[in-house]
Amino acid sequence: MKNGKFPDQKKQFFSFDKNLLLKISLLIAFAAVLNISLVWGQAIPIAAIAGSFLITALLLLILYKDFIRYKPQIKQDYKLLILIGTLLSGNLIIGRAIFYILEGFTKVVSVVDPALTIYAVPLATGAVLTALLIDIHTAIVFTVITSLLAGLWLNNPLFSIFVFASGLTGAFGVIRCKKRSAIWRAGFYVSVVSFFTALVISLFREHFFALETFVITSSAFFNGIIVATLVSALLPVFEYLFKLSTDISLLELLDLNQPLMRELLVEAPGTYHHSIIVGNLAETAAEAVGVNPLLARVSAYYHDIGKVKMPEYFVENQVNSVSKHEKLTPRMSSLILLSHVKEGAELAKKHKLPQAVIDIIQQHHGTSIQTFFYQKAKEQHDIDTPVTEEDFRYPGPKPQTRVAALVLMADAVEAASRVLTDTTPSRVAMLVDRIINHCFIDGQLDNCELTFKDIREIKTHFVYLLSSMYHKRINYPGFEFESDNENTFTKPAKAPSHK
Repeated sequence: MKNGKFPDQKKQFFSFDKNLLLKISLLIAFAAVLNISLVWGQAIPIAAIAGSFLITALLLLILYKDFIRYKPQIKQDYKLLILIGTLLSGNLIIGRAIFYILEGFTKVVSVVDPALTIYAVPLATGAVLTALLIDIHTAIVFTVITSLLAGLWLNNPLFSIFVFASGLTGAFGVIRCKKRSAIWRAGFYVSVVSFFTALVISLFREHFFALETFVITSSAFFNGIIVATLVSALLPVFEYLFKLSTDISLLELLDLNQPLMRELLVEAPGTYHHSIIVGNLAETAAEAVGVNPLLARVSAYYHDIGKVKMPEYFVENQVNSVSKHEKLTPRMSSLILLSHVKEGAELAKKHKLPQAVIDIIQQHHGTSIQTFFYQKAKEQHDIDTPVTEEDFRYPGPKPQTRVAALVLMADAVEAASRVLTDTTPSRVAMLVDRIINHCFIDGQLDNCELTFKDIREIKTHFVYLLSSMYHKRINYPGFEFESDNENTFTKPAKAPSHK
């Protein structure tokens, strides 16, 4: 026992965490890039450079700690870490480059002090991009860090206030941004807030009635125009490089004239209609539980696009009373149905849909079982060919996000609601409750971080929408659709006489 203990201790002593080492390397690398951006072109001692590096590293560490609290999944998401580091360092590098251009221009003109053009440096660009690519909370923390770094760059706390005000304005200006034109609206807001912030700074410095105030405020107003221009140019680049989807790109996918949606409408009209209803259910539930409703709707629209390959094998597209599956074994039928998930993911990749949508296409059935064909196989099986549930389960994975779970539940509920003959609200509520409880018991919601409160809200909104969809209609006089006569259209009822 003693001999077996020492090797374990020795192995543990020399072991190290590769993930931690990689994160420390990223921290040092981005801190170094930011520090070079801050001190470049300045004649300062080595001690000051070292101190600047340590301050920068401390700010990045604080930023990372906040992300761990707010987004725990960032611990393993190195792409997001690299994105944030790139936005921070790139924002400062572009800002310094623009400052050098403006400084050189003013030196040639020789009319004003080149240092006054610093208020045209568009450091709000990073905050706007962060709000669009990640979220508003990250953009707020990003703005705080950027403003502190900007003050460290110029050793000017007033400039930190200016960067903080313009950055927050830009970030809040693009919340729920639905069109690319909204970026220019946010740029206008940045211009206005920057103008008044520069005006207040001039008043604080007691230069309110000097030529300096005109130069500072003009530069500040020009700041917003540069921000909007840079964001419009850089946003598609970041979306492509980091495989991210913003609300703007998602909104473009809602166009029903997109090639995939047109193909789905022509080849599988029943699936198309089903997807539209699932989109309504998922979007409404997403708003209730606080996740991105646009991503929910887009993912629901495209979740079944794999069915365009063999649409006639899916019940919603079958016109004839005889099903295609009548001549197939249950196992073969199961394989055909299973294939639509793989086919859908491949089509989505081919048409360059966002990765978030592709993930949901792969997860929208989780590892659920095809109950109908499983039961049919059990009835037909013999001793030599045993039937197991695993043979009739989707490959998964299970939903990894709340949006994926919403699409899974909306898909299952909408499909099940088609068999209801009694569509009263109580029957719809019973159906929704049974389907979602089955998803929960089957373990399909284990990895998506939905709370019981979320599930209750989802059920409520599903019941409301489905009950509204299956509402009753009055009988129109003159149209006897349930008549046994061959001529179903009778003469219109005469208007009552008032004589």
